[in-house]
Amino acid sequence: MPTYAYACRSCGHSFDAVQSFSDDALTVCPECGGELRKQYGSIGVTFNGSGFYRTDSRSGAGSSASTPASSKSEPTKSATPAPASSTTTS
Repeated sequence: MPTYAYACRSCGHSFDAVQSFSDDALTVCPECGGELRKQYGSIGVTFNGSGFYRTDSRSGAGSSASTPASSKSEPTKSATPAPASSTTTS
């Protein structure tokens, strides 16, 4: 359940409240009975796990899209040509 921050408009008392998404917002200060306002701040997002890929939500039975391109096992080709053999036949 999310935690919401509230502050009183009258006395300045601030506090956090753990509420469900379906709960109504609080409107009365527990200290003085004044009007509350919900405070908004930056939201922290944390992604945990081994990673997310473009193909995670796709069903690719038999498709090469389910294999990331970096994990394909293809021989690497050198950018420079191999040196020519200098042996001569007599």
